[in-house]
Amino acid sequence: MNIEVCRIREGARLPTRAYELDAGMDIYYCPDSEEKLYPTQDYHIPPKASRLLPTGIRINVPYGYMLEIKNKSGIAFKRQLLVGACVVDAGYGGEVFVNLHNVGFATQVITPGDKIAQAVLIPIESCGIKEVGIEEFSLSQISSRGTGGFGSTGNR
Repeated sequence: MNIEVCRIREGARLPTRAYELDAGMDIYYCPDSEEKLYPTQDYHIPPKASRLLPTGIRINVPYGYMLEIKNKSGIAFKRQLLVGACVVDAGYGGEVFVNLHNVGFATQVITPGDKIAQAVLIPIESCGIKEVGIEEFSLSQISSRGTGGFGSTGNR
């Protein structure tokens, strides 16, 4: 399967895979020269701050799929940059942005053309919503877990 990708800005890079069997496609930072919020080409992400980085591309996600923008392990480990919730739905036609959070103690600088995340194409199953009352709601058909959560299975 191929997905359609459109460059909307000069300098934008198409997503790439470093290896044929990689699940994710690398996504790159491509600044918008008209951007007024961050007037330089480099993005500076101070400790404990977040920035929404443009990629300069639009991706036509096929019906029945979503594109999840995820961390790149090397960037997360070496630079302490984590991707915030980023899902590109089928039907979205705008530019793809990556929400990066600096969870480290040093300012991180992102320059044009840097890899900033990876995109994984994931099949989805659509479902409807059916409201039921508390007396009708039963997890027993799925699991014996019940309402246990937040460490309910213990440390060992």
